[in-house]
Parts: sequence; C-alpha cells; structure tokens
Amino acid sequence: MLKAVNRVLLGLIGLGLFALGGGVVLGGLDLHRRWGFDVPGWWPFRGPDDVVLGTEGSTRWREEDWLWPAVIAVLAVLLALLLWWFLAQLRRHRLGQVLIDSEDDAAVRLNGRAMEDAIAEEAQALDGVSRAHVRLTHRRAAPAARVRLLLRPHAEPAQTLGQLSRETLAHARDSAGLDRLPSEVRLREVRHRARHVA
Repeated sequence: MLKAVNRVLLGLIGLGLFALGGGVVLGGLDLHRRWGFDVPGWWPFRGPDDVVLGTEGSTRWREEDWLWPAVIAVLAVLLALLLWWFLAQLRRHRLGQVLIDSEDDAAVRLNGRAMEDAIAEEAQALDGVSRAHVRLTHRRAAPAARVRLLLRPHAEPAQTLGQLSRETLAHARDSAGLDRLPSEVRLREVRHRARHVA
C-alpha cells in the first residue's frame, strides 16, 4: 500500500515539476514564438523578460502585513512535510533478504518475506492467537523480528508469549541458522461486542 502511494505521489509531483520546468524553459527561450504555437492565457512566463511577480503584483500586496509571513509559513510546512517524506523513504521498513552462513562458508540468502510469512503462520497456529503479523528489521546478517499478535478473548498472554518465544521464534532462529533472533512482541486482544440477552 505504501509503495503504491509513494509511486503515485512521486509520479504526480514529477509530472507537475516537468510541466512547470518545461513551461519556464519555453518562456525563457521564447520557444513558443519561434516554433509558432500559443501558451495558455493564464501562464505567467510568456517571454524571456517575464518575472514571477511583476511590479503590479508586488505593489498590490505591499500593504498586506499578513501575506509574506503566511507565504513563508506555508512554504516552511511544505518543506518540512517533503523532508519527512524523503526521510521516510530512506528508512528500511523491512528486510528483503536474510544472510545465512552455510557449512561450506558460502553466504546463502533467504527471502525475508518468506521468513516473515513462515513465522507468522506458525505464530497464528498457537492457541489463543487470532492473527499474527511479523516484520524483520535491522541488518541482513543480524535480523530482528517485530511480532504483533491479535489474541482471542480466552487467550492467556503470558502462556502465549512463552510459547511464541520457546517454540515459534526458536524454530525460526534454528531453521535459519542464526545465532540469535532478538524480538519485540506486541499483544492486543480482539475487540468484541457484548451480547444482549432478551
């Protein structure tokens, strides 16, 4: 879902910047007159001498004290949002691969999604677990697991956590040949409506 949203947003921003940059180049080099086509009437850059805010525009808003602080505040918020979005793209949310040392000293790569699915499937089979979600993080050579369990109302959290640690996570660690698999587990109970008795 996040990848699709990122691709759509990047595509829209890219198209907008491409159109804006292309329009500025057309106006700055006076290409529309040279090549014999017209630009829309609302387009501000019609020739090499045009500016973003002309004399009329700058004098029109000179007496409005609120305008420039508002413009600067909006641009600062926009810049902060874009920086947050950029940094969110750099952060690795999940491991694509896990490196496993084989007996012949060759590095074997295990698909991270497959390992997540295997852990989640085994965790979901535990007594009292309604749903399990697993995400591998950190480094490929030293992965860590983030596990979220949705527990049924009859589940005992301490017992479920013990089973998860002793069985599911230990099995995943041993089958992947890892020395350790640090894990963060979050438990949540299924919400259910109270039944009305007539």
